[in-house]
Order: sequence, then C-alpha cells, then structure tokens
Amino acid sequence: TRGYLDIRDTVQCVELAIANPAQPGEFRVFNQFTEQFSVNQLAALVTKAGEKLGLDVKTISVPNPRVEAEEHYYNAKHTKLIELGLQPHILSDSLLDSLLNFAIQFKDRVDSKQIMPSVSWRKIGTKPKTVAA
Repeated sequence: TRGYLDIRDTVQCVELAIANPAQPGEFRVFNQFTEQFSVNQLAALVTKAGEKLGLDVKTISVPNPRVEAEEHYYNAKHTKLIELGLQPHILSDSLLDSLLNFAIQFKDRVDSKQIMPSVSWRKIGTKPKTVAA
C-alpha cells in the first residue's frame, strides 16, 4: 500500500503545521498523505488513463523485491491534518491525464533502465545494479 499526496497538499501540510504549532511538551506526528492505493490499484488507474489517451499500455508484474508480505493490513491515519483544515487534491482522472501528457512530452529524458527494481531486499549482501531494459 502506498500513500498519495499531491505536491499542492505537501505545501498545505507544511503551512498547517507551522500555523498550528504543538503545545510545549506535546509530541505530534502528521502523516502526510491524502489517499492510499495498492501498487496494483495504481497500475490499474494509470493503465485506464493511458488507454483513454490512445496509448498502448502494458501492465506487467515483477517479483516483489521487498521483504514485506504481498498482502497485509495497512491502516495508516491522516486525520490530524484534515482536522486542521487540509483540503486535499485527490488523484483524479484529469490529474492522471495531465501527468501522463507531461510524461509523454518529456519521454526522451526517461532512462528506462533505471525504472525496474535492481535491488532485492531478500538477498543480504546483494549490491545494487542497473538492469538491462
């Protein structure tokens, strides 16, 4: 599960934290995210948005390099910033469309060899390496 936070919300979160300082001796933690998605959910959203733009989108599964379970209960809370007035920008179809168009515009800058995982957290002592595309 991954948290999503629009950059505009990042700025709001910092502004809200500064405008509402903790009381002396008070310890506060703000979880900065507005939505949660699994990696598969994000892939499905991007695939759907790409198809709407007429792109030939392929979603592939790769072995999980992390040591955490594939499926696990994750219930992070982000209510404190909402209570302080955070007005979140959710991951909408129009935002995905905008992001994909930006990616298409600058696709010549992408080094696809750097995208796929190159480190396995399951293998102790494995050195990072770039994988061939």
